Amino acid sequence: MTNKFSNQNGRRRFLTSMGLVTTGATLTAATAQAASQSSTDNRFSPAKHPEDSWLDISGVTHRAFVDSATTSGGMTALNYANNILFGHTSGYGGQESDYALVVCFRHQSTPFGYGDGVWAKYGEFLSGFMGLTNTKTNSHFTVNPMNLAGRPDLPSRGNTINSLIERGVSYAICNKATLAMCGRLAQATGGSADEIYEEITSSAIPSSRFVPAGVVATTRAQEYGYSLLYAG
Repeated sequence: MTNKFSNQNGRRRFLTSMGLVTTGATLTAATAQAASQSSTDNRFSPAKHPEDSWLDISGVTHRAFVDSATTSGGMTALNYANNILFGHTSGYGGQESDYALVVCFRHQSTPFGYGDGVWAKYGEFLSGFMGLTNTKTNSHFTVNPMNLAGRPDLPSRGNTINSLIERGVSYAICNKATLAMCGRLAQATGGSADEIYEEITSSAIPSSRFVPAGVVATTRAQEYGYSLLYAG
């Protein structure tokens, strides 16, 4: 014969245990939600500055920043930019316009951001600084070597500043390195560092901008969602 009091006690124990499980699940969910909110609230969000607004390019699906700090790295940076665009279009069926792509010239590669007029005037000094020799003339360069097409002797492999501009690439030039360069040029030529600076900055390569420091632009680009590729 079934004991009705035993059944009632068992039912109470069952309901009590279910209540504990429900309470525990509720507390677990609440704790997880609180932890998630806390994680979101504490997530680092970099400050945005007007000086960096040029990096925030809309209408693209990818952002890449190719950094260079050496002579060979500046040449390789052009190859990398070409390869990124080629790989995206040939391997993914994308368009070159899908990319916001920036090449940075800083430190020893900085003079690649200077126009042909500057190279015509100061090419001997710049070639010496960068360790470059024009093998066709066995002398220094009198134009920006990164704008010479059809030169298999150059590591840029035919990629030029202008050919990449036509494909949507833009350039960042280190202002800090440029100021130092102007000081050296002034000493070498007996000229004025301020006047040389005006010459250089007023005749930079197209689709470029001088940034306070190349290393700052490189780090700020990552804060704007750019993938970083170091060319050397």
